[in-house]
Amino acid sequence: SAGGETKNPYALDRDPGGSSSGTGAGIAANLGAVGIGEDTGGSIRVPASFNSLVGLRVSTGLISRAGLSPLVVFHDTAGPMTRTVRDTATLLDVVVGYDPADPYTVAALCARIPETYTSSLAEDGLRGARVGVVRQAFGSDSDADSRKVDEVVNRALTTLSEAGAELVDPVEIPDLLDFIVTTSLYLAQSRHDINAFLADRPGAPARTIEELYSTNRFHPLLDLFADIARGPANPEEEPDYYKRLAARERFQRTILNVMGAHRLDALLYPDVQVLPPLRSDLYAGRWTTLTFPTNTLIASQAGLPAISVPAGFTAEGIPVGIELVGKLYDEPTLLRLAYAYEQASAARRPPASAPPLPGEP
Repeated sequence: SAGGETKNPYALDRDPGGSSSGTGAGIAANLGAVGIGEDTGGSIRVPASFNSLVGLRVSTGLISRAGLSPLVVFHDTAGPMTRTVRDTATLLDVVVGYDPADPYTVAALCARIPETYTSSLAEDGLRGARVGVVRQAFGSDSDADSRKVDEVVNRALTTLSEAGAELVDPVEIPDLLDFIVTTSLYLAQSRHDINAFLADRPGAPARTIEELYSTNRFHPLLDLFADIARGPANPEEEPDYYKRLAARERFQRTILNVMGAHRLDALLYPDVQVLPPLRSDLYAGRWTTLTFPTNTLIASQAGLPAISVPAGFTAEGIPVGIELVGKLYDEPTLLRLAYAYEQASAARRPPASAPPLPGEP
């Protein structure tokens, strides 16, 4: 926000998620029709989950990142944040495509991009679909927040099944936690990528992240910013750098082999294992950026597309999202499943703090 803190319109004492928090809160509060977020480890899908929105992380390279500030160039992607799956599909038609200013968008030349992504939308789109439930990614029963999240997600699973999906519950991703740790590149890659971005912006007030850090003009809770500023200037200086790069490919193959072995159309788990945090919990240091229990890292670090869809609300009215993960460049399948679930569940409702105007969803 321009001043102060961005609030969650569903619960003003809770976090709206990030880093695309302004977009998420603004769209949820009916201040705009659609928005674009930038997702490295979950910055589209976390605020989508916390604000009862649809948020799509596309396969990296389908949407240009030219002009967007990077964090980890291998993982960064722009993507839609909307109130409905149809809005997401419609926005994709506008933003997907090759851009010579972003070499990664050669992916858009290789993928089978439909004439319109809205052609994937069908109310019976879950009929016969096979969805694998990754129980490893659910929160602990000993955590009260996680129990509330799991209750909402389990209701969503019932809706999926009633709408015709065949649930494979559970499926297991081998070495999941180890892969999440070993494929993390923030501390090795981000300083280099941010500095390369700043160096290419003649009018920028700072030329390096070190200059920005030295001003001390950043929020004290941005622990990751401080860690990045002190990271290696050259990623190859990090002893495990190439090991981490190789692990990314193994992680993707491992997940796709799980999907292949079970003939799955998608994997499913909660976007985040806990509810949107109370601001008091954040200021008390309950988590750091890298220890916050978000499952969005899985698709990001495996290089796979994923969509967050509203699953419903807790008894206190706090939003919860589910995440569907698909195969590379298979966004149409994710949209088909998400749309059918959305129609069957009618899980989203606007926040009481910002009711819709006549005709708004």
